Amino acid sequence: MIWSIARRFTWPLGIMISGVLIGIYRHEVEPYLGFRVETAGSLLTYIGVAWFGSRIFGFAMDRGRSQNRPYPKLFKDLMAVLFFFAALFASAASMLEQGLVGALAGSSLILAVLGFAVRNVVADTLSGVALGIEGPYRIGDWVDIDEAARGRVIEIGWRTTRLLTLDSTYVILPNSQIARRRITNYSAPKPQYRAHVLVKLSRVVSVEIAKGLLLEATASAKLIKSEPAPDVKVVELGPVTTTYALRFWLTKFETDADSRDEVLSYVDKVLRRARVPAPSMNVELAGSSEDFESGVALTTELSKLFKVNQNQKARSEASHGETPKLCTRRPQMAAGDFD
Repeated sequence: MIWSIARRFTWPLGIMISGVLIGIYRHEVEPYLGFRVETAGSLLTYIGVAWFGSRIFGFAMDRGRSQNRPYPKLFKDLMAVLFFFAALFASAASMLEQGLVGALAGSSLILAVLGFAVRNVVADTLSGVALGIEGPYRIGDWVDIDEAARGRVIEIGWRTTRLLTLDSTYVILPNSQIARRRITNYSAPKPQYRAHVLVKLSRVVSVEIAKGLLLEATASAKLIKSEPAPDVKVVELGPVTTTYALRFWLTKFETDADSRDEVLSYVDKVLRRARVPAPSMNVELAGSSEDFESGVALTTELSKLFKVNQNQKARSEASHGETPKLCTRRPQMAAGDFD
C-alpha cells in the first residue's frame, strides 16, 4: 500500500524538485553547460507541479469514493487536463518572455480554427464535462435515457457514455445526445423505486372485490418488497371494463422484468381461482325491428336496380356492335417475321 502510493508520486515530485533546484542553482550550472537553463528549470517546475497536483486530486478521489458508486474517470482526466493546460500556458509565457494575457491572445486564432474543425467533438466533450459536474448518474447506476437506451452505466468518458443493457448488450452513446434527452435514474437518490402494472377487469366485479383479489396476488410474490406495502388504485372507469394500477416497490432495477412477470402470473392465478369473468363487449343495434326490416328491404331493392342497370348496358353495347373490352393487346412481332 505504502509502496504503491510512493510510486504514484515519485516521478512528479522528482521532476518538480529538479526544476526548482535548476532555478536556484542556475548561475552555478550555466558556466559548465555553456547555455542558459532558466527556461528548462521553469518548464520542469511547471510540469512537475501540474503532474503532482493531478496525482493528489486523483488520490483524494480514490480515497473518498464509495464501493457501490465510484467516481467517473472523467473527473480525474478533467482536472489533469486543467493542470497541464495551466502549465502549458505558463511555460509558453515564460519562453516568449511575455505575460499570460499576451500568450493567450497570440493563440486565440489557432484555437478558433481548431474549435471549428472539431466542433462535434468539442460538443460531446463539453456535454460530458457538464454531465460530470451535474452528476445526473454515476458509474453503476441504472438509467433510462429517453428514446435511446436503458441499462447500467459502465463508464463515463470524455465523448461517450457506455451502458450495459438488461439483454447484455453494450450501448455507446455520445454525451451531446444524452444531454438533450430526459434521463430517469432508478438508482438515485435511493436504489428502491415503485413500479406498477395495469390490469383491466369487467365492470361486473366491484371495485372493492377487485382490489382485494389483486392485493391477494401480491402476497405470494417474492421479488417485490413487503414494506412499503403494495396498493391498488383505480385508473379508469370504462363502459365495459375498469382499469386498475397495481403498484409495488422494488429494490433492484435488474429484477424489474422478472418482478412484473411474477406479479402478473399470480394475478392470473388468483382471478382464475375466483372465476372472475373476462371482460366482454356486447354490440347492440339501435332502432326498432321495423327499421331494421325496412333497411334490409331497401338494400335488396338497390341491389336489384344495380343488376338491371348492368344488364341493360350490356344489351346496348351488343346492339351497337361493340365488343366487351377484355383484352385489346395484339401479339408483338419481331422484324424478321416479315422476311
